[in-house]
Amino acid sequence: MTTIGTRLAGLAVAGALAWAGQAQAQQAPADTVAAIRARGQLICGVSVNAPGFALPDSRGEFRGLDVDTCRAVAAAILGDATRVRFVPNTAVQRFPMLQSGEVDMLARNTTWTLARESQLGLAFAGINFYDGQGFMVRRSSGVTSARQLDGATVCVQPGTTTELNLADYFRTNRMRFTPVVIESVEEIRAAFVAGRCDAYTNDISSLASFRATRTNDAAEFVLLPEVISKEPLGPVVRKGDWRFFDIVRWSLFAQIAAEELGVTSANVEEMARTSTNPDVQRLLGRTAELGRSMGVDNDWALRIIRQVGNYGEMYERNITPIGIPRGVNNLWTNGGLHYAPPIR
Repeated sequence: MTTIGTRLAGLAVAGALAWAGQAQAQQAPADTVAAIRARGQLICGVSVNAPGFALPDSRGEFRGLDVDTCRAVAAAILGDATRVRFVPNTAVQRFPMLQSGEVDMLARNTTWTLARESQLGLAFAGINFYDGQGFMVRRSSGVTSARQLDGATVCVQPGTTTELNLADYFRTNRMRFTPVVIESVEEIRAAFVAGRCDAYTNDISSLASFRATRTNDAAEFVLLPEVISKEPLGPVVRKGDWRFFDIVRWSLFAQIAAEELGVTSANVEEMARTSTNPDVQRLLGRTAELGRSMGVDNDWALRIIRQVGNYGEMYERNITPIGIPRGVNNLWTNGGLHYAPPIR
């Protein structure tokens, strides 16, 4: 009886371990880096229509800060920043598309929140733009403060943090409002212009981006002074594939560190040859084996800076033209919030 019982117990344990192994294999995250290399292309989810962040130019090529964030990752993994397929998606579509594997990553004005990481199986790899929610009104309304919006109709997109922030702000200030909820960014902006709502609320970057597209009547639209939330925006990946997470995170940090060290797309080759600064040598792969520890070449950051530029170059190219001063998006050494951990 003891021998039989022992054998049965052993078989039960073996079976349990085999089942656990199968379950773990079924749940094991996909190797995103291997998939990107096999297809020769990074697939990146971006906003549908966001000047300064993601918008096709006259030749159909995507431009913007989020676009450059994706291109930096492609440069790190594939050696070529142009090998990206951009997939525009709405606020409602973005998370299911990432969860299902339709896109490898998101870089589309997405706010980092606890719930999105703890409930959706996603991980934010960093912050490429510090933002906040605001309100826009027509100048002819005479409104100069959000506190004057009691009883107003407000255009807002569903599936975003802006809905919650809007409700919280009006409830906190004991004001009433009527939401006009429209998913499409083009339709919600058209509704605001047509007068279907008294105010339009979104991230300040998005509001400024919208105003920048108004070539004939931009002066008619006014950003109110109140900033009612913190909106740290950044690239998002699926949880569990930590090698890909590391590459996305440190690609952004490399651009921030490069600006701090004075390394630009114009001087990166010379800096790689002549700089004796240990931080520059490590960043550009001249010492240490930091790239290989992430599964990429040691000159991964050099390729990013040469092909895409440092963070300051990205900002000046994409965000400055739509009228948003750097402010909190400056380096920490210039009074801003951007700060890269040591690359060592």
